[in-house]
Amino acid sequence: MRVIGTAGHVDHGKSTLVKALTGIDPDRLKEEKERAMTIDLGFAWLTLPSGQTVSIVDVPGHEAFIKNMLAGVGGIDAALFVIAADEGVMPQTREHLAILDLLQVKGGVVALTKSDLAPDPEWIELVSADVSKELADTVLARAKIIPVSGKTRAGLDDLLVELDRLLQVVSPKNDLGKPRLPIDRVFSIAGFGTVVTGTLSDGSFSVGQEIEIVPGGKRGRIRGLQTHKAKLERALPGSRVAINLAGLAVEDLTRGQVVALPGTLAPTTLLDARAQYLASAPKPLPHNAEVDFFTGAAEVPAHIRLLDHEQLKPGEVGWVQFQLATPVALAKHDRFIMRFASPSVTIGGGVVVDPHARARHRRFKPEVVQRLETLARGTPEEIVLQFLAARGTNPADAKEIAGGTNLGAEVIAPVLGAQTQSGGVVALGASYISAPGWHALTDAIARALDEFHRQYPLRAGLSREELKSRLGLAPRIFDRVIERAASENILVAREDIVQRPGFAVKFAPELQRKVDALLGQFEKSPYTPPSAQEAETAIGAEAVNALVTQDRLVRLNEQVVLSPKAFRAMQDWVVATIRAQGQVTAAQVRDQFDTSRKYAVALLEYLDEKRVTKRVGDARVLR
Repeated sequence: MRVIGTAGHVDHGKSTLVKALTGIDPDRLKEEKERAMTIDLGFAWLTLPSGQTVSIVDVPGHEAFIKNMLAGVGGIDAALFVIAADEGVMPQTREHLAILDLLQVKGGVVALTKSDLAPDPEWIELVSADVSKELADTVLARAKIIPVSGKTRAGLDDLLVELDRLLQVVSPKNDLGKPRLPIDRVFSIAGFGTVVTGTLSDGSFSVGQEIEIVPGGKRGRIRGLQTHKAKLERALPGSRVAINLAGLAVEDLTRGQVVALPGTLAPTTLLDARAQYLASAPKPLPHNAEVDFFTGAAEVPAHIRLLDHEQLKPGEVGWVQFQLATPVALAKHDRFIMRFASPSVTIGGGVVVDPHARARHRRFKPEVVQRLETLARGTPEEIVLQFLAARGTNPADAKEIAGGTNLGAEVIAPVLGAQTQSGGVVALGASYISAPGWHALTDAIARALDEFHRQYPLRAGLSREELKSRLGLAPRIFDRVIERAASENILVAREDIVQRPGFAVKFAPELQRKVDALLGQFEKSPYTPPSAQEAETAIGAEAVNALVTQDRLVRLNEQVVLSPKAFRAMQDWVVATIRAQGQVTAAQVRDQFDTSRKYAVALLEYLDEKRVTKRVGDARVLR
């Protein structure tokens, strides 16, 4: 699941465009309807031409509601940047663009709305040129500009195609096994209780799991999960999710808190960061200045301590330490935005390098700056885990990890050893996969086998070759995957097939009666039984194959099948006769069992294939 966020100046038609695209009015508040202006976050969803379903977070554009806008854009995959063709670039256009750039949103599309109000095509070209100039040197520098109209629906198809293309090249959120959902809405539904919504990142949530609210420490349980009003058993990272929480009241929760698994996320009030001060900031930023700090859906006053500058001038970047007024849930590499409360303006942002600073740092100390630079690059453990997480379900050996991380083998080996021991990494022979990647891989295996059993209930299982092809794994890795999956009771491997534990072929009552009747014919005429074609006509080819797999029939070739009892009797006689006489012929087998030459030859050729006998002229001898 992917999430798109709108951005742009007030009254440029963001909500109108969302409604035209989705059929859903994102303005849900009475006051929004009365004022015809978005005040808080709105939500909708649509299906793109490729069939992919995406969520849309619609944000307010008015400068008075920037704080609400910031609560919604933190977890988006891409931006739908809205600029009205009749007005062009405006103040909040620039401020929203700066926010998207500071958050390092991975890309976007520019919707030039109200194109039907443009006086002529040349005007559209002039506005597009002006927009391109504004986007230069930002994350939207390569964004395609598409004139659209929510009123006439002109350009909407082109916009959907471009959004589809963009999301196919923007990498999805990683599953790090530590799910967290910044809460952007809290409400109650009669008969269900407390519900929170947000954009899920870093892991998956499942119904029944215990969760913790950070900060606050209160615990509850996931009673239900929904995306786009559809119930889920498991919510994946990168999706908009509504969580029905048991054991927590609406009064226990507020926007900005985070839903996490117990013990996986800790609140902080002191953190180290790399901060970028916007060139558009109204004045230099002094040491210990008071700012508003925004991350995820949280907002908190903070003092910013400058560690390597006397003051930050507009356009400068520096190492800083934030002292937050109240605790906030943060993780390393989280992005943040900072604003002045008065005048209310966005002044910068950056990335967290240490969410839990141990103490207040002394300023202008080279060792402090060196440590922060090392943290920014990441510890070897973080680098290796990030590399494996990015590979998803595709394992890597030590050489591939070294090439992808620029770490030496002497560094990688102890990291992989420790992470394998702790469970963060799963070893598959000489290859490795992250724990979330392994869970995703085994989920894919389970789904493939479950679907195969549903589609072919009379087949014992999926062939190993077919499963290997579906997973796209190299043979040496695939064999290790099967071994480990079998040890974890995810599958059962039987010669050249795999199946789910506990699966067994079962015939429906009517088919069972036909099977019993057919087997009765094999018992009545064991050496001249029905042919394979006659058996398939009676009960179907799938059922015949099932009987062969269950060892209730023996297939000698495409035309001949025998009962196991008859086959053993014929094989035993052939072996005994050769031992006594030195050889045996098809005619002898035919006469001994009062059968036809077809059955006798089929038996001997089968025994040749199984390397029991060997043909010499017209006779058989033992190998």
